[in-house]
Amino acid sequence: MEQAIREQYSECVLQELMGKYGIDPGRIKALNGFESFIYQFEKDGGEYILRVSHTGLRRTKAQIAAEVDFINYLADHGVPAARAIPSAAGNLLEVAEKENPDFVAIAFEKAKGGPPQKHHWQPLFFQHYGETMGRMHRLAKSYVPSHPDHQRPDGMVDLIGFAERFLPTSESAIVEKWNELLEQLQTLPRGTDDYGLIHQDLHGGNFFIDGDNRMTIFDFDDCQYFWFAHDVAMALFYVVPHNCVGKENNDRAQAFLKHFMLGYRRENTLAPEWLKMIPVFLRLREMDLYIAIHRSMDIDNLTPWCASFMDGRREKILKEQPYVDIDFCC
Repeated sequence: MEQAIREQYSECVLQELMGKYGIDPGRIKALNGFESFIYQFEKDGGEYILRVSHTGLRRTKAQIAAEVDFINYLADHGVPAARAIPSAAGNLLEVAEKENPDFVAIAFEKAKGGPPQKHHWQPLFFQHYGETMGRMHRLAKSYVPSHPDHQRPDGMVDLIGFAERFLPTSESAIVEKWNELLEQLQTLPRGTDDYGLIHQDLHGGNFFIDGDNRMTIFDFDDCQYFWFAHDVAMALFYVVPHNCVGKENNDRAQAFLKHFMLGYRRENTLAPEWLKMIPVFLRLREMDLYIAIHRSMDIDNLTPWCASFMDGRREKILKEQPYVDIDFCC
């Protein structure tokens, strides 16, 4: 999250938005949020999530409304997505009109279960994971926003200028690599079967698994129009170690992709040439995350996960070392 957003946020903004959803101050608690302010609350015997986002520096109100529309469309058509719920006034989006109208809130059903654990990462779940993403992509092909002004962004819009904006001048070599990668992406086709509205961040931190091994997806904050293969690459990116080398690691990565795509193809078709592009999308995520960490965190005081990722990352990017070195023709 950009520091400018944090500086504008206040307890008064939260209190106003809580009032619009009828949230008891004693039944809400803050959770960790990377791009927005996230809370869990209880109401009428149910558990819900409140997300407060900024519309001036990140997403417009229309784009956030489009996110809600897409989430509920998916939920209506059999995708296990945490549905957005209305406020006391019946609105799916509420604005902090009195305190700061740049802040808007959405409330969601809380996903059942909890974060995936080590024992969940087995072939049958990989297939379920892939099947769920495949269903999302199949539905995205026929999705039409319910309001013409409610459109999610083209993913390239967020990427252009991202490195220059958030990396220090000492990182000019990374900026150059970033822009070379964007030029390559600009040449890719955007056919209906290749390109559409994707989750863009569907990893184990953005879904829960219940006692029956069923997943519920959440956090569509980054959903955008982009290549479907990028969604597949994001799933792979987060199931491998930050330094994916050696036969054991690569065998696990290969097995994941094999079973993931087996499930994916039950719902959607992705041409073989797009699987060959997954290393490019892995590189995109690697560099995008490198930049985002510079933007949102203290480089000298990183969390263990981020510190592990950043260890030697600059050199790996500059050498164009593959993030995962496996056969993508599965």
